[in-house]
Amino acid sequence: QAVEDVGGLDVQLVYFRGADECRASRWVSEPAALARLMSAIACHGGYTQIRKVVSHARKEAEVRRIHALVHVGDAMEEDIDDLCGRAGELALLGVPMFLFQEGDDRRAAAAYAELARLTRGATCRFDQGSAHQLKELLTAVAVYAAGGRAALLAMSEEARGAGARKLIAQMD
Repeated sequence: QAVEDVGGLDVQLVYFRGADECRASRWVSEPAALARLMSAIACHGGYTQIRKVVSHARKEAEVRRIHALVHVGDAMEEDIDDLCGRAGELALLGVPMFLFQEGDDRRAAAAYAELARLTRGATCRFDQGSAHQLKELLTAVAVYAAGGRAALLAMSEEARGAGARKLIAQMD
C-alpha cells in the first residue's frame, strides 16, 4: 500500500526459495495486485540466490527502464566477487540496488553495503519488529523510482521522510 500514494509505478516481484527456485511475477501497477502476489509466496529454506535476481534485473533493464532493484533479505551465502561483477553490470545500466537487511548477519551486511555502493543505491538494517521502518524505506525507494533523486530529496524534508533521509545519506 505504501506505493499507492506515489502513482505510476510498475513493480515486478522476484523471489527465490528452496534449492533452485527463482521466479519473477508479471509487472503490476496496482498495489492490490502486488499485495496478492506477495501474499501467495510461501517461504522455503535454502541458500540465497541473489545472483539470479541481479541477472534477471539486468535482462529486464536491457528491455525496459528499471529505476531500482529492491532486495529484502537476512543472509548472503554467495560469492561476493561474482555478485559485485553482476552489480557492476546493473550500475552501467543505471539501476541502483536498495538492500534491506533483517537481522545482523555480518557477511550479509558487508555484501549489501558493497552492492549498494557499486550501484549508487543504499542499504539499511531493520529487525523483525520494525515493519514500520521497512514501510518507510520501501516508500522512499518507490518515490525515488517514480520521481528520481529530486523527489527523494523533497520527501526527505517532510515529516514522513525518515526512510528517504536514510537513503539519501548513502547515495552519491
